[in-house]
Amino acid sequence: MALPLAKKPFRFFTRLSLTAAAGVRAADLRELLEGIKVVPDSVLYTHTHRFIQQFQFLVPEPANDFAGWAVSALQDELAGERLSAIDTVRYGTIGELRQALTAVLEDHLKARPVPRTAPPGEEFHFQRSIRFSLPTPYEARDLREFHDLLRKVSVASLYLHVFEARLRPPLGVNDFSLWFERDLGEDELADRVAHLDPYSHTHEALKDGILRMVADRLGELDRG
Repeated sequence: MALPLAKKPFRFFTRLSLTAAAGVRAADLRELLEGIKVVPDSVLYTHTHRFIQQFQFLVPEPANDFAGWAVSALQDELAGERLSAIDTVRYGTIGELRQALTAVLEDHLKARPVPRTAPPGEEFHFQRSIRFSLPTPYEARDLREFHDLLRKVSVASLYLHVFEARLRPPLGVNDFSLWFERDLGEDELADRVAHLDPYSHTHEALKDGILRMVADRLGELDRG
């Protein structure tokens, strides 16, 4: 059965990233707080979403570099716990996440106005990721082509279109759902994919889940 063509084909992209020093460092929690207030969004993104980019398996809690440093370098277990408790991946914008991190550190420093200092050589160095988006040869013109091509793309492509897309306008929307709704008129499928929680799956399991949803919809269309 011939499927309706999309208004605009979906081009799959992939990503490459390089990590570079941001030129800001902290020796204690007060300096960490000041750094968090001023560094660009891309730097905060690097330190709060690194676990998704580097690992293909699930971790008990979404890790962030600030919490790990507070425990390992400052031996401040309470600060580490409070920073770890911030569910970084649930914030719709980096600005909102910045406010949450700032609030936790400010409150912690009220109780401990003289923060511990990291040993020489263990200061926190803010880093930024330089990201490159590269087009792949894969372009889908209808839902069946999308299904077949999604099976071929890498997890780097999946990460770009699902995780990073949620922080770009329109906020909170992955690229797949946006294309389903805007260019295919598949509102129900778009909604189902949008409601998948990407942070509770491995990348491969997430891909399999989207593939099943698309395959189910294709079956419905084939049956008329």
